[in-house]
Amino acid sequence: MPIQYYIFLALALFSIGIIGVLTRRNAIIVFMCIELMLNSVNLLLVAFSKMHHAEALTAVADTTIGIDAQLFVFFIMVVAAAEVAVGLAIIVMMFRNTHSVDVHFLNRLKN
Repeated sequence: MPIQYYIFLALALFSIGIIGVLTRRNAIIVFMCIELMLNSVNLLLVAFSKMHHAEALTAVADTTIGIDAQLFVFFIMVVAAAEVAVGLAIIVMMFRNTHSVDVHFLNRLKN
């Protein structure tokens, strides 16, 4: 499959994530949109890694060139899983204290 399809899909996912972060007020939906943006970047990293690995295979039959980005994606996913755990804990504590998950309500907590 051509790389342009992956680029267009990742661009669409990232755009949906940006629009969701900028327009939504619910903290859980904002959090999900941030994860959507992370996954679109991971999709691009894997797609370009696959493309470079395929090009390297045509030159040398047994090569590992082009798989470094896939290892990087694995570490991004591990960090994202930790981020989900901490982020959801913060959202739950916010809900327990304020009985709301509205992100605009947090501005009133400054006083």
